[in-house]
Amino acid sequence: MKVGVIGLGAMGMGAAVNLVKAGHDVVGVEPRAPGREAFAAAGGRAVGSVAELPDDRAAVVVFVVNAAQAEAVLFGEGGIAPRLAMGSVVLLCTTIAPGAAVGIAKRLAPLGVLMLDSPVSGGVKAATAGTMTVMGSGAPEAFAAAKPVLDAIAQRVWELGPEAGAGSTVKMVNQLLAGVHLAAMGEAFALGVRAGADPQVLFDVISESAGSSWMFKDRGPRLLAGDDAPRSAINIFVKDLGIVLDQARALTFPLPLSAAAHQVFLGVAAGGDGDKDDAFAIRFWQKLSGIPVPGDKKD
Repeated sequence: MKVGVIGLGAMGMGAAVNLVKAGHDVVGVEPRAPGREAFAAAGGRAVGSVAELPDDRAAVVVFVVNAAQAEAVLFGEGGIAPRLAMGSVVLLCTTIAPGAAVGIAKRLAPLGVLMLDSPVSGGVKAATAGTMTVMGSGAPEAFAAAKPVLDAIAQRVWELGPEAGAGSTVKMVNQLLAGVHLAAMGEAFALGVRAGADPQVLFDVISESAGSSWMFKDRGPRLLAGDDAPRSAINIFVKDLGIVLDQARALTFPLPLSAAAHQVFLGVAAGGDGDKDDAFAIRFWQKLSGIPVPGDKKD
C-alpha cells in the first residue's frame, strides 16, 4: 500500500518505520533534516514538505501537533487533500478538539476522501513497537481502507462510531486523566523530596501500591534519571488540557482538577521548560521552593 506519514516526530516515526517493516511503500514528511535522515536509515523515503508528498498515496497518516497544522498540511498551500484520489483515506492521529475533527472530515468529504478520526495512545514505546491503541471513529469504508495501516501500527483499534469526533472525544478524556496524573506525580514527588524521602524508594513503593498509575510507572524512571529529552513535551499538555478546558467551557461543565493541572504545565512552560519531557511537571514546585529534582546533575 502506498502510504504517506506527515510528521516524523516521537510518535510518527515509530508508525512510519512499522509501516515500512510491514512492506508498505512509505513516504514521510518531516521538515527537520535529522528526522528525514533517521527515517531514510530505517528504509523509508522522506521529503521536507507536504508539497513534495506524492499524490498517489492510498492512505495518509497525520501526526502533527495541532488542528491548525493538520488543516495546513491537508488544505493549505501544497496540501495533500485535493491531490488524493477518491476513496483514499486520511488517518487523523493528532490530538485535537472533537469539533475540529468533525470540521476536517466535512472538508474532505466533497473531495471523495475518507477520514478516520484516529487519535492514538501508548507513548513512544508503543509507537516503536507497533502496539499503539487507536481510538477510531468514521464510516465503515474508512476503517476498511485504513486497515492495512492500522494492522501495522496498532495492537488495539477501538471502533467508536461512524462519525468523526467520537474518537477525539475519547482521546480528550484520556488526556484529561493523563495530564492530571502527571501533575499529581510531580506534586507527590515534590512533597516527598521536601519531606526528606528518597525519590527512588518513593517510586519503588508507590509503583506497587494503590497510589500508582500507568503514567507514574511510565514517566517515573525518566524523572529519576533526569532524562528530560522530550518524547511527549510539557507543551503538549498545555495544548491538550487546553482542549479539555475549552470543551468544558462550551458545555458549561466544571473541571477543577483539569484546570489545576493545566496551571502546573503552564507554570513549567513559563519557566522555560515547555520543550522538556512531560515527566518533569515537578519543575513547577522546584521553581517555587527550590527543591532538588530527582536525577538532576549536581554542580
